[in-house]
Amino acid sequence: MHLTRSFTRRILIAVAALLLLVYIALPVLFGVFVVIPAGAEVGAPPSGFEEVTLVAEDGVPLAAWYAPPSGTAAIILIHGAGGSREDLRPYAAMLKKHGYGVLAIDMRGHGMSGGATNQFGWESGRDVGAAVAFLEGREEVAAIGGMGLSLGGEVLMGAASEYPEVRAIVADGATHRSPDDLVALESERPLYRSFTALLMYAAVGVLSGDHTPEPIRDSIGDAGSTEFLLIAGGEKPMEEAFGRMYALSADGRASLWIAPGAGHTEAFALLPDEYERRVVAFFNEALPVGAPSL
Repeated sequence: MHLTRSFTRRILIAVAALLLLVYIALPVLFGVFVVIPAGAEVGAPPSGFEEVTLVAEDGVPLAAWYAPPSGTAAIILIHGAGGSREDLRPYAAMLKKHGYGVLAIDMRGHGMSGGATNQFGWESGRDVGAAVAFLEGREEVAAIGGMGLSLGGEVLMGAASEYPEVRAIVADGATHRSPDDLVALESERPLYRSFTALLMYAAVGVLSGDHTPEPIRDSIGDAGSTEFLLIAGGEKPMEEAFGRMYALSADGRASLWIAPGAGHTEAFALLPDEYERRVVAFFNEALPVGAPSL
């Protein structure tokens, strides 16, 4: 009997330790990872681009590549969490090929930009503001759009209400970047679904000192006439679910493409021709001032 009780106690301790690891330690550790600097060297600019430096309103310097348009429309291009402009080379080339100007930035704390790292982009709305100010200062630019991968799309959508100058936004692989975004999706509201993510977000808030940004769907709803193209990987049900919710928030100003067979931000690599056709057609229609034709 004593051996049985001892064995049972050990099993209970092991189960408790496992639960603590899965539901407490791992989310907190991931929160630590989110604020670890994500700086990295970036290679030389692609052909036709130049190195430029932007300065956000809080003084953070942002590294970027810029290519002027052959028309008068330019696109702000933003990478995903932990990435840099290096990840954007094929997207920049695609847009430039169709005559669009491109401003590809390293978000703060990423690539070769300054500032503290928050891989949820809670302060990166200011980076969008710096990009808008740069493009508005270029006499060759009359219309501005934005395109973001994963977090980059979330940041652009989250800044849409504050920067209506960005008249058209493509968000590829966007889901959630804050507690409010997460629980806006009905399926994620039960605590058994959201607890670990909410704890992770809380840890990031404590460690970074940053405040959570405006919920994405509120920003989309308040963005006036801004139009959206949302791209979700067909193999990622959460992307589809968030895409549908964000499209509804846009009240007729958004379309959703579910890329068949694609994982997270894999649509361009898997379906390059259709991806290019859809993205360029969207920008051509939404940014008619000086936009090139297909």
